[in-house]
Amino acid sequence: MCLAVPLKIVSVDGKRAVGEAGGLTQTLRVDFLPDIQPGDYVMVHAGFAIERLSEQQARENLACIEEALDAR
Repeated sequence: MCLAVPLKIVSVDGKRAVGEAGGLTQTLRVDFLPDIQPGDYVMVHAGFAIERLSEQQARENLACIEEALDAR
């Protein structure tokens, strides 16, 4: 099974960026999404930003992940 995770972009340097969710940061590639800016939300899979999200979409996705983690 594959899982993509929503992250908020903290910084961008060329085709690399740093994203954050839940206090954790991850370095990722933004090759597929031109014009990414700090503050944007993206869906990340295998280290690549693959889709832009609204803040609402990102919050809903993160809530679903939290719900699944709490179900253990």
